Amino acid sequence: MRIRKQNTFAVVIDYQERILPAMDNWEELLRKSEILLKGLKAMEIPMVLTTQYAKGLGDNVSAITDAMGVTEAIDKGVFSVYASDDVKAALPHGRKNVIICGIEAHICVLQTVIDMKEAGYQPILVADCISSRSSEDKKYALIRAQQEGALITTAEALLYELMETSKAPEFKTISALVK
Repeated sequence: MRIRKQNTFAVVIDYQERILPAMDNWEELLRKSEILLKGLKAMEIPMVLTTQYAKGLGDNVSAITDAMGVTEAIDKGVFSVYASDDVKAALPHGRKNVIICGIEAHICVLQTVIDMKEAGYQPILVADCISSRSSEDKKYALIRAQQEGALITTAEALLYELMETSKAPEFKTISALVK
């Protein structure tokens, strides 16, 4: 299945101040996520940003909000993004492919993949833009997500697939991002 930008949106899950530094290889996670989100923004792909209990875990880090060009996140008390009525209301209509990135891979990310697949969406999990505190949890989250029907890819592969051609207006922006 080809992932096309006109049928795609993204859910960006919980890159929060007090939990991000506890993630395995968090600096690389942040670097790759910035590339992904700047690329999606350049292609004008809709994105929804969430926090998990912002009062305790803080806001999303500025690198993520700056890359997305947004400041507001939807705070959820449930692990799955799709279990939040506020998030559901913010999802764009008519798009079935959902790019999923964020933390933690084995909790909020995985439960979101499962619920969105069950609701008829095609989850696209960006493997280098998710993490957990332990690499083992991430490893098994990826396996389970794939078993549940998620497509697994990387930020760079996904951005180029969405562009489809070097003649795309965003090509120079994206090729500069991935260098």
